[in-house]
Amino acid sequence: MDSSTKTSPVRVRASELEGRGWLNTGGAQLDLEKLRGKIVILDFWTFCCINCLHVLDELRPLEAQYKDVLVTVGVHSPKFEHEADPVALAAAVERYDITHPVLDDPELLTWQAYSARAWPTLVVVDPEGYIVAHLSGEGHAAGLESLIPEIVAEHEAKGTLHRGDGPYVAPEPVVRDLRFPGKVLPLAGGTFLVSDTGHHRLVEMGSDLATVVRTIGSGTKGFLDGSAADAQFNEPQGLALLPAELAAEVGYDVVVADSVNHRLRGVTLATGQVRTVAGNGIQRLLEAGPARVNEDGSSASETELGNTPLDVSLSSPWDVAYSSALGAVVIAMAGTHQIFGFDPATGATTVVAGNGLEGLLDGPAGQAWFAQPSGITEDAKGNLWVADSETSALRVLTFADGVATVETAIGEGLFDFGFRDGDAAQARLQHPLGVAVLPDGSVAIADTYNGAVRRYDPATKTVSTLARGLAEPSDVLLDESGEVPLLIVVEANKHQLIRLPLPKNALQVDEGAAQTQRPKTPVAPGELALTINFAAPTGQKLDDRWGDPTQLKVSSTPPELLISGEGTSVGLQRTLVLSADVPEGVLHFTARAAACDGPEDANGEIPDHAACHLYQQDWGIPVILSADGASELALDLRGVQ
Repeated sequence: MDSSTKTSPVRVRASELEGRGWLNTGGAQLDLEKLRGKIVILDFWTFCCINCLHVLDELRPLEAQYKDVLVTVGVHSPKFEHEADPVALAAAVERYDITHPVLDDPELLTWQAYSARAWPTLVVVDPEGYIVAHLSGEGHAAGLESLIPEIVAEHEAKGTLHRGDGPYVAPEPVVRDLRFPGKVLPLAGGTFLVSDTGHHRLVEMGSDLATVVRTIGSGTKGFLDGSAADAQFNEPQGLALLPAELAAEVGYDVVVADSVNHRLRGVTLATGQVRTVAGNGIQRLLEAGPARVNEDGSSASETELGNTPLDVSLSSPWDVAYSSALGAVVIAMAGTHQIFGFDPATGATTVVAGNGLEGLLDGPAGQAWFAQPSGITEDAKGNLWVADSETSALRVLTFADGVATVETAIGEGLFDFGFRDGDAAQARLQHPLGVAVLPDGSVAIADTYNGAVRRYDPATKTVSTLARGLAEPSDVLLDESGEVPLLIVVEANKHQLIRLPLPKNALQVDEGAAQTQRPKTPVAPGELALTINFAAPTGQKLDDRWGDPTQLKVSSTPPELLISGEGTSVGLQRTLVLSADVPEGVLHFTARAAACDGPEDANGEIPDHAACHLYQQDWGIPVILSADGASELALDLRGVQ
């Protein structure tokens, strides 16, 4: 998700918290006065956003360490229409084990009061009610670890810090066989393996989709290899079955996308034994280089990502599938907006498609943009179909003559969605998470936030609706075990799997197209001076040992919006030239800065053993061209007052 950071040069009082209601407070209504004496982190989030989910996990250790002085308040500011549904929000709060109060802000009242520009945004409020930091994006845990003790010391000395329990009230637990299941995989013998995401385990279900045959994983959130009883996962999602010959060679049958652990796990079905097959558990931040396919189509890419598979950093792998065309497991790498490949036989982990920028851009695989790909499957021709959730798009990756190319079948852009059938160029989805190929070569789509299963026909380039009224379907599977083909749908928010017939006459729905209701920034055509500000946290300094440690990447949608200024170069300032012929669009910025702990030696230099940190943020700023618009745009990579 795009991100920005802003800071105020003077002490500013925090605005009141306004919204529709509160969750995780036992019914109590909170305001800033009730939070006085605590350090408050306002976490502006939306539950579709992978970066927001990363921030939830980054904040958990801080919340535990400073539980007597720190209160996190999640301010839910929806991007998609479905996210404004209070029932859907309550389910998301339960799904992601959020253990702090959450303000439901569907009208973006508090979002606008705090001048938030992106998801996620963090605002730190001191015990007296003043804003002390305004940080957007993920990766700020280290900075907060140094900032919070400073605030504690200052306000303990002033007598304005109040220690004690916060306002969080845990909801009543509910016992279920499945809890927010993610993906489903058919097994030999007619059973199905399900990623029981909310219980942090795998469940083998009987052919009736209701009987629990066995479980794999202890159900305790964590990371541990071992037996079916002992192994631990953290929100597992996608599942891929290896070909029998390959499985016999490598010693495991199923590859699991262990999303929050940032790893791939291997499961031996005969015993339930779990092992780690790729990933070091450190979330990947850097994008890889250009991707390509060998002329014979046998290899995903020559962009190797590590010396061994256990050295590789991954980022929220969300779905996996075995690609017979590539001879590898392909991974919908939601956290870096890319498609990766993993060869179980050699351990090679590669980039198949995507350059790491978030958005919708077709073309050669290494130059394409994705936005949180969350579902992937292969068709009979070896094409890879991808549910690209944040652009509400269906994408296809084709391989011809050694060239991999990305095309969009359905979808318009990062802020466009809706519920519309018909011609694919005008059709709309809303945050799809799953895909499956049907017997006629068409593609079924788990259209998650529309609560529907949709169908795309590549022959006619049309879209129809197969079923609707579902509770956040997260995956869809063709079931050909019976006399007639059926669809199996993972209905995540009803914690169940269901079978649906394939209708002869699909529905035609047109509930319109929509855009995210996020304010557009007025900018003037012509020169726009862009400045990205960065201040290293206390105890760190810019790592300039090998030259300028900053980098800025600029692009736009549509590309015609930028006459000049696009591209990547060092430094955090750039003069852009905007076209007067393009009325509106989105400016995309990626900024990086490297800082290290220190200085510690006598010369004030960073020692070789110092721990270093990469700060990277992405912005997607919707703009509208206006003669009286701004000619300067300043964004902060990191700022603390």
